[in-house]
Amino acid sequence: MKRKFLIILAIFGMWACEDDLIQAPISSSSSLNFYQDADDFEQAVNATYNALDGYAVRHFMLSDIRSDLIYSPGTGVRDWNPVNNFENTLSTNVLMSEAWDANFNGILRANTVLDKIDESLVPDADVRNRLIGEAKFLRALFYFDLVRWFGKVPLLDHVVTPTEALEIPRSAVADVYELIEADLTDAISDLPESYSVQGRATSLAAKALLAKVYLTKSGPSYGIEGPGLDANMYSEALTLLNDVINSGQFSWVNDYASIFSYDNEGNSDIVFDEQNINDLSTGDRGIGTILPTSMYDEAYGRTVTPFAGGVPGDSPIRPSESFLATFDEADVRDDFAILPFYIDDNNNQVNNPQFVKFLDLNKLPADRFNWGINFPIIRYTDVLMMKAEALLQSGGSQTDVDAIVNMVRERAGLDAVSNVDLDMLLEERAKEFMAEGLRWHDLVRTGKVLEVMNAWEVEDDASEKIDGVNAYEIIYAIPLDQLDVKEGLYEQNEGY
Repeated sequence: MKRKFLIILAIFGMWACEDDLIQAPISSSSSLNFYQDADDFEQAVNATYNALDGYAVRHFMLSDIRSDLIYSPGTGVRDWNPVNNFENTLSTNVLMSEAWDANFNGILRANTVLDKIDESLVPDADVRNRLIGEAKFLRALFYFDLVRWFGKVPLLDHVVTPTEALEIPRSAVADVYELIEADLTDAISDLPESYSVQGRATSLAAKALLAKVYLTKSGPSYGIEGPGLDANMYSEALTLLNDVINSGQFSWVNDYASIFSYDNEGNSDIVFDEQNINDLSTGDRGIGTILPTSMYDEAYGRTVTPFAGGVPGDSPIRPSESFLATFDEADVRDDFAILPFYIDDNNNQVNNPQFVKFLDLNKLPADRFNWGINFPIIRYTDVLMMKAEALLQSGGSQTDVDAIVNMVRERAGLDAVSNVDLDMLLEERAKEFMAEGLRWHDLVRTGKVLEVMNAWEVEDDASEKIDGVNAYEIIYAIPLDQLDVKEGLYEQNEGY
């Protein structure tokens, strides 16, 4: 069973078109008359999950393309080129406004559920608590993304009117973290460890997410108002990660490629994912993901798919030369996830490496927007490697760190290593989680982002479009349309 349901009420669909930070319900019909019983709140929570639509592409564009994994300077004007090139004009970039709007859209949906639900409408305490826990988990996830992308953001823990929203400034990152941590702590208490169906948030997913929040919060501040607060919460993260590991709900998957198989969704490596459907009987209806199309060349797509689409030739999205050079010949991960070349429709070999990690040509959708592969947001492998990170950052067991990294390397077909340090761990994470939207966040929270990115810029920026990477570029520009809503309500982030 998929979480992206085919029937979504119009009152929730309308929210997806909201561009501004307006936390008022759409109409009196949606806010006053809709919520009558538990089934109505179930649909409302499902609509909140559906606000994750686009999560996969968003993190690929804003994390992986921002990082040293990808070099895409472009010769044209594509939305991702200024992100790759660290340009200071990003306030008008559609990727900024999409990230802002999508996350606040999800927060609005979660807030509406939390404001409306009560004992009289959902008398079953277990059902009510579970619905509240799911809404809080999702609200925490949306706010965590906002903090990582933008730093300070408006703090909204309930639905407000448009007039009230115009008086709410951006809150300090520490205050936003307070809500995130409270929501996830409640979700841990309110949610079950597992379900009989795939795709819903569990208490273990909440623990894994809270552990990542603690690791991120523990990262350096870099002298900016970004996601790192030097909080030193590694021991708290370790406790949560060990709870997930010891729960027995997840297990090691021996074959790397099978983790991402369309026929093996919900496997034991998946802690929480974005659900996507390829339902040809319904014409797809926009319930899949465009992620694979956002990775492969348009010229390649013409030879293997019946529909148009792909990355335009003026701005190909390709793995960087330095990243490709990190792979050992025996490593199975790049063999599976990166296509080194292809034959175009003129029968020419094109030596343009591209990510195909989520592409299965035997599972073609009706169009390029609706690939039916789920996108992992939290994997069990990530939980294990976050434990290794927390141990390294807190002076924990080197033996345990080496054992975790060598499990990952053994699955990849590589020899064991010893005395793993933070740089070695990050390199292994880069290869393990390539194209999963984690790389930029990994570099930021571990304090390595400026060192790694500036060294990479010297080595890989053949087009000379990147003029160094500065601390202020760790977070993105506030979208200009938000600054224009009310003059002086928000200040632009430094450097933009």
